[in-house]
Amino acid sequence: MKTLAIHGGTKLRTRPFPARGLLGVEEKNAVMKLFDDAIASGNAFGYNGAPEKQYEQDFAAAMGGGFADAVNSGTNAVFCALGALELDAFSEVIVPPITDPGGVMPVIYVGCVPVVADADPRTYNLCAETIAPLITERTRAIVVAHIAGDAVDMDPIMALAEKHSLYVVEDCAQAHGTYYHGRRAGTIGHIAAFSTMFGKHHCTGGQGGVVYTRDEKLHWQGRRFADRGKPFGLENAAGNVRAAINCNLSDLGAVIGSAQLKKLPAITAGRQRVGEAVKAAFADNPAIRVGWQPANSVSSYWFLRMTVNPKALPCSKADFCAALAAEGIPVNPSYRHIPCEAPWFKNKNTFGKSGFPWNCTDYKGPKDPQYSIVNAIQAAETNFNISVHENYTDQDTQDIIDAINKVLAGI
Repeated sequence: MKTLAIHGGTKLRTRPFPARGLLGVEEKNAVMKLFDDAIASGNAFGYNGAPEKQYEQDFAAAMGGGFADAVNSGTNAVFCALGALELDAFSEVIVPPITDPGGVMPVIYVGCVPVVADADPRTYNLCAETIAPLITERTRAIVVAHIAGDAVDMDPIMALAEKHSLYVVEDCAQAHGTYYHGRRAGTIGHIAAFSTMFGKHHCTGGQGGVVYTRDEKLHWQGRRFADRGKPFGLENAAGNVRAAINCNLSDLGAVIGSAQLKKLPAITAGRQRVGEAVKAAFADNPAIRVGWQPANSVSSYWFLRMTVNPKALPCSKADFCAALAAEGIPVNPSYRHIPCEAPWFKNKNTFGKSGFPWNCTDYKGPKDPQYSIVNAIQAAETNFNISVHENYTDQDTQDIIDAINKVLAGI
């Protein structure tokens, strides 16, 4: 038995894992052409120009059709997707328990009330069983987030939404190229939000996002909401037709995005190659495995979620992760990204000292709601993440597998 690095033994992985190399000459050339055209014409590039329209067409085509609107962040993509629904103030929107805060905060800023559903006990994602008890006469929408690129079990949620006449917003920030029952994530709900910041599967530069839908009416409502209420899609209308803010992406981000979209199939395939290899290696291991995913789904593996069985693991999860990190594996021991535990949520720090929306007299729901998130907390305690990307070689993947096996044997 080999001595673990954490106990003074030889480290399994001594060289760094490869850099991702997301941006290349293709993006550089696209940006340089944009600048060359601007210099030659004497006109600065802006937004909503030909490059942005091209990117939106490219994105919609990659999704198999529909409508796309490029915006300036993933948070604003969620904001504009919700804005497209034109919900009445103080409507309740059911949200995931584990997600980026930017997946929940926009609910407040469209004048609505976030209601937190618990996770499916097998994953970070919410599910129909945890959503159903939260539906009230005030509920108007559900936000689902495909965390880590692992698909939410969508069919039961869509059936529940249809039964209660609710909108479903898919937060696909971490799920570019995820599939569920043969359908691409983002095409299942009524409208979807994507993040295209620099760390996602494809990017539009440092920040960016896309609002996507196959519903033309929602598309135009979202376009108007994303650009100060301009009368996009309306006949015989002029001026600003609704109150909204400027969430536009620039043409600079758009040309980067179009170049990136050409790489997206290879990016997702590379991540799936890594994730599926690790998944197969530990499919029958009683102590550790790649986290549960719905049947007939394909993860895009924004990161690799590993689930441990505390009864079979020979040590605590924290000790296991520390030993794995000492072997040179990029480990995140905890993904307790639970927005309702954050100070802003618990202290209602929204608009000054108003406590909006919960403390407002027009809101007829509970002023100090208590959410049962026992499954989400359990998921945070029994899962950890390994950073992966499309440029990992087969040897890099094997090193992850070997390091896990080494720690299992030696801890």
